[in-house]
Amino acid sequence: MGSTEFAQEWNAARYATNARFVADMGQAVFDLLNPQPGERILDLGCGDGALTERIVSAGAHVVGVDASSDMVNAARRRGLDARVMDGGSLDFNSEFDAVFSNAAMHWMKRDPDAVISGIHRALKPGGRFAAEMGGHGCVAAITVALCATLQERGVPNPAGLIPWYFPTADEYSARLERAGFYVESIALIPRPTQLPTGMRGWLDTFAIPFAKSLPENERDEFLNEATEKLRPALCDAQGRWTADYVRLRFLAKVR
Repeated sequence: MGSTEFAQEWNAARYATNARFVADMGQAVFDLLNPQPGERILDLGCGDGALTERIVSAGAHVVGVDASSDMVNAARRRGLDARVMDGGSLDFNSEFDAVFSNAAMHWMKRDPDAVISGIHRALKPGGRFAAEMGGHGCVAAITVALCATLQERGVPNPAGLIPWYFPTADEYSARLERAGFYVESIALIPRPTQLPTGMRGWLDTFAIPFAKSLPENERDEFLNEATEKLRPALCDAQGRWTADYVRLRFLAKVR
């Protein structure tokens, strides 16, 4: 999502193959949420519902929303209450005890303040917002490799294709506070993450906006070139790839 015409596309099957680690590594933010039986919780950017299921298992009543219809359909197949909805256009009013989000809000690049305002509006007085997203410095090496490879291929302004928003803790705290939240905790957390299907599987899943700037018959070669640029930095001697993730994890409450 963002101002570029080359938007990220989500495919539930591809995501399950290449990015299951995203939900598997969500325990810390799940613990921060600390869902209680009977609470009504909104899962923003629920994806295929893997973490949403865990919140439901804690006894909460959960509504999952995601901008991708393919992801929402996958969540519904798990028996979840999942709805197609853009994070910048939430239409809830004082309905939830908590809002939860994992690895989704950095894709809501177009208007972060609209997203935060919608979350604040969705919460009951005293409600809490527990989330983890990409933070400043996340996948920096990967981003540089993608932009450099596109530049070599003559694509103008490849930085304009960057589809994610990775803020600092100070920047995001200020946004939360302007919207009426009290920030209880916020931190940038470096988290190098091993990629189960390698760098190419990661790029096939997350680098679509970059690849779509090229003719279809050039995209595989482009992704291979970017992968090779990254090999000295992110691939070990055994051929295992690690992404240079940095997470921004926070808990905020409605004043």
